Amino acid sequence: MKTHEVILALRNKAGLSQEELAQKIFVTRQAVSRWEQGETVPNTETLKRLSQVFDVSINTLLGSPRKLICQCCGMPLEDPLIGRNKDGSLNEDYCKWCYADGIFTYSNKEELLAVCVGELRKQGFSEQQAREYMEEKLPKLAYWRRHEEFCDGGGLAAFKDRLVEELNGLSIEGMPKVEAVHPLVGSYVNLAYGLPSGERVKFLDDDKTYWGNQLPGAAGSSRCFGVLADKEFLLVCTYEEGGKNSELLVYRKR
Repeated sequence: MKTHEVILALRNKAGLSQEELAQKIFVTRQAVSRWEQGETVPNTETLKRLSQVFDVSINTLLGSPRKLICQCCGMPLEDPLIGRNKDGSLNEDYCKWCYADGIFTYSNKEELLAVCVGELRKQGFSEQQAREYMEEKLPKLAYWRRHEEFCDGGGLAAFKDRLVEELNGLSIEGMPKVEAVHPLVGSYVNLAYGLPSGERVKFLDDDKTYWGNQLPGAAGSSRCFGVLADKEFLLVCTYEEGGKNSELLVYRKR
C-alpha cells in the first residue's frame, strides 16, 4: 500500500472523519484530504503525530519501505513488537523485549545470547547452530556496535539484582530460588486470576515490558511458578502449561 492508501485505511478503521483527524494532529482538513488523494505526503513531524494517533510505526505509514529488525537482538519487527520511548512513542530500532519505556533491557551480550539461543532451539536449531548464528549476528547490530554509548553505568544490572533479592525474600513455599529476571512483554504474561466472586480478571498492561522468569514446580507436578516485577510491584503465581489454570499467590507493592 502507498502512503495515501495507508492513511485513508487507518482513518476509516479508527472511525475518524477528515476533520477529526486534522484536529488531533493540528493540521487542516484540506491537508488530510490532499494526503489521502496522494497529492502530498505529511512532513516528518506530522508523521510522528500520525504514528501516535494510530499507534503504528512511521514505516507502516509510508507503506513499509524498510524491513525493520531490532538493532539489539536482530528480531524482525512488526508494529505490535516495537519498543516504546519514555513518552509512549514507538522506537522503530528496537523490539519490546530489548527496549521498554526508554530503557535498554540488555547490557550483557552473553545474557541476551543465552535467551536468543533458547528461542532458536525451540524453532529446531541445534545448540551449536543457534549460538554460531547469534554470535555472528549480534556484533553487526547498532546497539552492540555502540554499546558503550548506550551503557547505563550498571544501573540496570543493580535494579535487576534488587528485584531478584526481593522476590527471593518473599520465601514462597516450594518455589526454587530466583537466579535472574528477564524482560517479558505484558501481552505474553497477562494471565487471568480468580477473584473471591468467581470472576477471573487480568490487571497487567499488555503494552508494557516487565521483568520476570518461569521456575519449575515440585517434582512430578504439572504446575510451575511465574515471578514478575517492575518498579511498582512484585507478583508470584502458579500455572499449568500455556498459562492455564493460573493462580495468584502474591501481589505486593514495592
